[in-house]
Amino acid sequence: MKQLGLSAPLFVKKPKLTKRQQFLQDMEQVIPWALWTSRIAPHYPTAGRGRRPFALETMLRIHLLQQWFGYSDPAMEEALHDVPLLREFARLDAGEEAMPDETTILKFRRLLETHHLAQALFDETAALLAEQGLLLRRGTVVDATLIAAPPSTKNQERKRDAEMSSTKKGNNDSFGLKAHIGVDADSGLVHTLAVTTAKVADGTLTEALLHGEEDVALGDRAYSRKDRNLAAERREGEPLWAFPFKRQKGEELPAAQAEANRLLASLRAVVEHPFRIVKRQFGHTKVRYRGLFKNGQQLFLLFALGNLYHTRAALLAT
Repeated sequence: MKQLGLSAPLFVKKPKLTKRQQFLQDMEQVIPWALWTSRIAPHYPTAGRGRRPFALETMLRIHLLQQWFGYSDPAMEEALHDVPLLREFARLDAGEEAMPDETTILKFRRLLETHHLAQALFDETAALLAEQGLLLRRGTVVDATLIAAPPSTKNQERKRDAEMSSTKKGNNDSFGLKAHIGVDADSGLVHTLAVTTAKVADGTLTEALLHGEEDVALGDRAYSRKDRNLAAERREGEPLWAFPFKRQKGEELPAAQAEANRLLASLRAVVEHPFRIVKRQFGHTKVRYRGLFKNGQQLFLLFALGNLYHTRAALLAT
């Protein structure tokens, strides 16, 4: 019998599972769809005399695709027509008469913003992970990161976003906002988020980033004060302030304090993982909208998704 060549009709090449496919498959399984849609449903339009609205879960899935892959509203509409994988995740059939256009996609985002639903999804996801024993709440690590905003005045208003500001980090000037997070010291999951303009000092939000049940709070030198470090007297009801020692100008830290600082640095390294997921995995290094509120709502959703992505192995195993 003659051997079949690779071009023979009977030969079917097994498609490669791409990184994007694997990512979407994982997130499909770990996102609590029922919980999230039930939270949004009371605010979502129902069928009436006008055009029948698209399924709520479909619009939510499209919105999440925008967060993961950085699509604008017009680009998302185009991608749904062009990319079968994205249509499949959104549960849309290419043979349907209509697909969500950019206006429909925009209105769904504004619905989430109007009712502060992204923040609600963040809080409920954190509570769900705590119920499953993945968020332990015994200690909190606090930190902040800068998210850049366009510094140019070449826009319709001929000025920068008034709610953003400039700050200096090292020798670099930055313009934008700050995302301040409180992270579970054991799991690395974000339980608290605050969004401010960039010039707000990190240490001013220390209390706002704590949930109040932790035994220890960790952070870098920006959070350390005379009454908040390992040598400070601990007041009743306060956590142990595990902030690094600061050296006096012109002096060196004692060896014991320098060693303690090195140990604290290794313990608080867990706080960098959520930033890596949001900035590198999801590619969110620049703000997408004007104003703190809209960008803050997006960050609530990104960190909720980041928590699910961070714990996907444990969630998939259950």
